[in-house]
Amino acid sequence: MIARLRPMIDLKALRDDPERFREGARLKNTDVDIDRLLELDATQRELTTRQQELRAEQNRLSKEMGPKIGQLMGRLKKAEGDERLAIQAEADQLKAGPQRLKEQIEELDGEIAKVEPELREILLKVPLPADPDVPVGTSGDDNVEIRQWNSPGFDLSRSFEENKGFAPKTHLELVHDLKLAEFERGVKLGGARHYVLKGLGARLHHAVLRYALDYMVERHGFTPMSVPVVVREDMMVGTGFFPGGRDQAYHIEETRRGAGEDLFLTGTGEVSLMGLHQGEILDEADLPLTYCTLSTCFRREAGAGGKDTAGLYRIHQFDKVEQVVILPADEAASRAWHQKMLGFVEAFLQSLELPYRLLQCCTGDLGAKNADMIDVECWMPGRGEDDAGGRPKGDFGETHSASRLYDYQCRRLNMRYREGGDAGKGTTTFCHSLNNTVAASPRILIPLLEMHQNADGSVTVPEALRPYMGGVERIG
Repeated sequence: MIARLRPMIDLKALRDDPERFREGARLKNTDVDIDRLLELDATQRELTTRQQELRAEQNRLSKEMGPKIGQLMGRLKKAEGDERLAIQAEADQLKAGPQRLKEQIEELDGEIAKVEPELREILLKVPLPADPDVPVGTSGDDNVEIRQWNSPGFDLSRSFEENKGFAPKTHLELVHDLKLAEFERGVKLGGARHYVLKGLGARLHHAVLRYALDYMVERHGFTPMSVPVVVREDMMVGTGFFPGGRDQAYHIEETRRGAGEDLFLTGTGEVSLMGLHQGEILDEADLPLTYCTLSTCFRREAGAGGKDTAGLYRIHQFDKVEQVVILPADEAASRAWHQKMLGFVEAFLQSLELPYRLLQCCTGDLGAKNADMIDVECWMPGRGEDDAGGRPKGDFGETHSASRLYDYQCRRLNMRYREGGDAGKGTTTFCHSLNNTVAASPRILIPLLEMHQNADGSVTVPEALRPYMGGVERIG
């Protein structure tokens, strides 16, 4: 008997309301054939039902066959001639019945096996429909600003120079002048989009990450986890990063070396934090699970040729503190946790005195796995279009993304919980999950350096980071 295909989405919901999923895919700019999926699903269910009927008949015949065979064998001992041949033929026919059914069941296994690869391929592409209150749009250009926060004494409606009294340097100029990074040697080591942080640049990088991890653990009670950054393919599929994001992941082709399976470098700690409980049934009493990790992340940045090629904004390797929450299947609770996780990040950025804004992502910018996503963008004086003097005017740059996924990842990972935690008796339900960046560095160093620079070219270290910098208050 072949293993049944695990549902990647709620197939009952799709059967009941296929138009919701058609429209959900359209609004996410996803090309997926819902009608073909329904056709294959119906075929699979029909074949499976027939197989179950045959198996039930096989079991019935097997139970009835024993006593009948026993009776025939008793008669066979006394029979002679044609009667003996007739009894033997009847016994052989009884024995052949279950075998014929077994062969039919195996034939149906083969037919189901032909259906399932295409069915799985389509299921993996079906996106989670966006929540109804997510604005409709085709790309990030249609995202909607929710609110802004200005650090004390800084007015985002005015230029940096108007606020501070001097023209700002870009982070590229600051790291060069203060000897905080070396880009040429980074490229020599790893190619384009690589870098070397050094001295106080490296210390600032580690300081903000350590502060972010302690912030989540000590202030908000999250459990710190150290997880692999090299994972199996089913972890990438289960968390929804494959198949759509396969071109962004670094692929370790271990099978070419004779190993059992290929591996992939993760682009976020979310992959391993979610994969921790793949295939498990959790107790409801243990939920929510609140995890955070500090991990190195890798992204190929495929399709980003010529975009943000200089500096620390778009790079192949970085470090990130990520927060993940796994909770019972309750939409109101998921929405509340989404806002709570955003609140953690807002307070974190405010403690660093970094101006930011919250952007509600539109349907076309959500990606396949999110019912809703809110981006956090920090103000970076060195970004944006140039002014009349050829200097950047400043602009927001994305530093965080907070995602609400409901049961999308948990279905793919087969992660459930037992309602009521009743020792094997309660109903099992797929969990909900959420995730959000706490801090990703060195990108977060861009607003840190640019916003806290001084007229003399030095940079003031935010008070919250000084304990992690050995008391250093100023760089330069």
